[in-house]
Amino acid sequence: MPKLKDRILEVFTGSDGLVSVAVVILGFLVGTILILLVGRNPAGMYSAILQVVSGWDLRRGTQNMRYIGEWIVASMPLILCGLSMGFAARTGLFNIGAEGQYVAGLTAAQFVALYFPQVPGLHWLMAILAAIIAGAVWGGIVGFLKARFSVSEVVATIMMNYIAQYGSRILTMRIPGTNTFQTPPLPVTSRLSSPFLEAVTNNSRLNYGLFLTIAAVLFYWIIMGRTRLGYSLRATGLNKEAARYGGISVNTSITTAMAIAGAFAGLAGAIVSLGSFSAGRVLSVQDGYGFDGIAVALVGNSSAWGTALSGLLFGMLKSAQPLMQSRQIPKEITSIIMGLVVVFISLRAGVRIIIEWQMKEKARKAQNAATAGASEGGHHA
Repeated sequence: MPKLKDRILEVFTGSDGLVSVAVVILGFLVGTILILLVGRNPAGMYSAILQVVSGWDLRRGTQNMRYIGEWIVASMPLILCGLSMGFAARTGLFNIGAEGQYVAGLTAAQFVALYFPQVPGLHWLMAILAAIIAGAVWGGIVGFLKARFSVSEVVATIMMNYIAQYGSRILTMRIPGTNTFQTPPLPVTSRLSSPFLEAVTNNSRLNYGLFLTIAAVLFYWIIMGRTRLGYSLRATGLNKEAARYGGISVNTSITTAMAIAGAFAGLAGAIVSLGSFSAGRVLSVQDGYGFDGIAVALVGNSSAWGTALSGLLFGMLKSAQPLMQSRQIPKEITSIIMGLVVVFISLRAGVRIIIEWQMKEKARKAQNAATAGASEGGHHA
């Protein structure tokens, strides 16, 4: 009968979710040690995190729902860009271009917001659709190049990121009334503002993007796990030749996967643009949501719900950053924890191999000992 320790190791190595939880705890543990090493009190970090996720300020004994609203606002683009990276990863692709697809979606949403007729209900919907299509096209181009000409998606997406950033700036600067920072104000009919969500979160920026993000997570979960399309995409990711032998069009699967991945990132751009700002933005630097999405997908094991939880975790750390700084905790500590979590997740495969090897060695030694005992018993007989 296996020992309790071996059983625990067996369960641990067989669950990606448990591994993710363990590395997150490990990241916080190392972060706590670092805070102690620089002579600060780690309680400041944990009280800041508690304030973000519950609204409770332990120092003053007050509660403010605004912190919860801002936490969710910060998490939404991270979740969507994480879905973008995760969707491509499940199909055997490495989408490092979520940032460019995010910018393409943001830019398209802003143009539709400024130039589409201001029809209540339809205006913001068209802006969202334009962003999704722009992101899908931006990702689909990379997928097509990969499928048709075997162009590395890593190189292509990096190049597309720069084209998106500078192209967005050049195009947006041509809008009349635009300065080097922002466009004229976006019409109210194009914005995702929700008076109800703002009211329940004490005038935070929480908006209808919340429902769009939940819908995107559900879409990912259904498409990837419960449809024939998802089966084809996953089969392509696992083994292209086997998928082709099974009658699956690999080229179509690659292009489709990158287009859907781009659509998630494009939606993130629209939610940020139409939900968090009153005017369109002229981007001078990359927002970084696309690159953060890589870490979010890694921690979330590229699954729909895992990525959603991981996005909330990273959004929590980003939201807690200014609060930590006000409590004498270096703001860089959140970036260090996020980096450590990604490093530990990256080592997951290696750690699992070591644990499995140790378990096999124990089993082999136990079997050898049993065989030797039986042999010795035979000689005595």
